[in-house]
Amino acid sequence: MRQLPEADRDAIRLAQDPKFPRWREQITATGGCSHPVHLSGSTTTVDGATGEILHHYDTRTEPGERLLVRCRNRRATVCPACSRLHAGDTYHLVRAGLLGGKNVPDTVRHHARLFVTLTAPSFRPVHRAGEPCRPRRDGGTCEHGRYLGCRLVHTPDAPSVGQPLCPDCYDYAAHVLWHAHASKLWDRFVIDVRRRIASSAGLVQSRFARHARLSFARVAEYQRRAAVHVHAVVRLDGPNGTEDEPPAWGTPELLIDAVRASARRVLIHTPYSPAVGELSLCWGAQIDARPLRTDGDGPDDDAVAAYVAKYVTKGASDTGAGTDYPLSTWGDVDAAPVSEHTRALMRTCWRLGGLPEYTPLRLRAWAHTLGYRGHILTKSRAYSTTYAALRAERAHHQGHTELPDAITERHWRYVGSGHTPGAALIAAGIADDLAESRRLALVTLQEGEWCR
Repeated sequence: MRQLPEADRDAIRLAQDPKFPRWREQITATGGCSHPVHLSGSTTTVDGATGEILHHYDTRTEPGERLLVRCRNRRATVCPACSRLHAGDTYHLVRAGLLGGKNVPDTVRHHARLFVTLTAPSFRPVHRAGEPCRPRRDGGTCEHGRYLGCRLVHTPDAPSVGQPLCPDCYDYAAHVLWHAHASKLWDRFVIDVRRRIASSAGLVQSRFARHARLSFARVAEYQRRAAVHVHAVVRLDGPNGTEDEPPAWGTPELLIDAVRASARRVLIHTPYSPAVGELSLCWGAQIDARPLRTDGDGPDDDAVAAYVAKYVTKGASDTGAGTDYPLSTWGDVDAAPVSEHTRALMRTCWRLGGLPEYTPLRLRAWAHTLGYRGHILTKSRAYSTTYAALRAERAHHQGHTELPDAITERHWRYVGSGHTPGAALIAAGIADDLAESRRLALVTLQEGEWCR
């Protein structure tokens, strides 16, 4: 008789356990999380005035004497269930800054708002898709004997798209160092935009905050050439943020001019290195700044929020531009399941990371993201709500609220994470069922709105 696979045998074992219904409830409560955290401990809530015990929970009554909670990983490649939840939170966070809601006034939709895209500069020609790649009339070869052009029309999913025409000509050191300074470059960009707006309005730069405030939410995305570019919602408010109307001179056109000028002007100089020299890092030539208008003349606000939310669940591994886990040795770089172009960037991180002048950049620790060490999503404080506030609102909606005078004592201990093979199989099925239920509910809602 053919033996069942290990995952099936383990799933049958779990289903025959008397506590299986409760275990299934825990998995459902985590949304079918792929890598839940296992906790052991207890929580006790007492009335602050009388000392009466209002609620007591202990994991000793649970299956395996442990409670499963979400891993909350944002990457879809690591945990699809938690990434969907994170994407939903990101959608509401970005949308609130565009249209109001979540304690943001609706009047914010009338402020000057832009959807901005900033790219990395060229580090040498790479193959591209959708048109004749790089046709050259005169042909010719580089100093390494490779053709300087390519007349093929590549499909978007072709393996060659994003790969350099000549790896030996490609400036891998500049690519890695640009990634390492990308967050600093964004900070300098925001500062310069404020200064340019102040100058255009005839203000002393130090007094800009008395008249207006610049707010933003931005997400980083890896392109096929393994270079990060930035999508951002940029908004101009009054001095107190979303509560105030921007000054009359704070128009979308003024904001666009400031964004474009700053993106072309901002520079960062790397520390001098005998191996690399001193580099001047800037944004790429492709700069896009589109106004978001309430009259529908421009990108749709909901579409922009969904666009940002989609990219926040992606990591470097989604485009083959890195891995979801750190690399500890040179051997890890050689074994990583990536293209040779990406591997060359990882090796460059490792080599430059060993130079004393680049020690503060921690390039070896961030070799798996090709030197980029910024958060995927960042926002200014006054842009809109926060992830913590959204999680608290969800807990309140689910009935997980504490009484005003209650005192809660918690004692928790980490005891593990992940699933056994059978548990992973069941959790994946529960996650799929929940996702399908959400899809059907959305279809029903849309059909109801269409009927009205």
